[in-house]
Amino acid sequence: MAHEGFLILHIALHFIVPAFIAGLWFKDNFWKTYLLMMSTMLVDIDHLLALPIYDPLRCSIGFHPLHRAVPILVYIGLVFIPKVRFIGLGLVIHMILDATDCIS
Repeated sequence: MAHEGFLILHIALHFIVPAFIAGLWFKDNFWKTYLLMMSTMLVDIDHLLALPIYDPLRCSIGFHPLHRAVPILVYIGLVFIPKVRFIGLGLVIHMILDATDCIS
């Protein structure tokens, strides 16, 4: 039962952290920034390749193809390209939040 509460918090943070960052640093373009960062949730499509699709004890980082080191380095690089900065930022935030599942 305790894990369900953590799962809800984890998912909520995927919505709250981008909103906080968009509101704090990009308030003039809040909705554009927030929606671009939220679109990066699609990176979790790689979870469909796993069996089971959801395992509460599995660390996504390093397991799912789009959650591995090389793609994460690409996501970090995107932050430095102005036209895709918010996509990169959303992906980096997503990976950081997913990495919290790996802390035991």
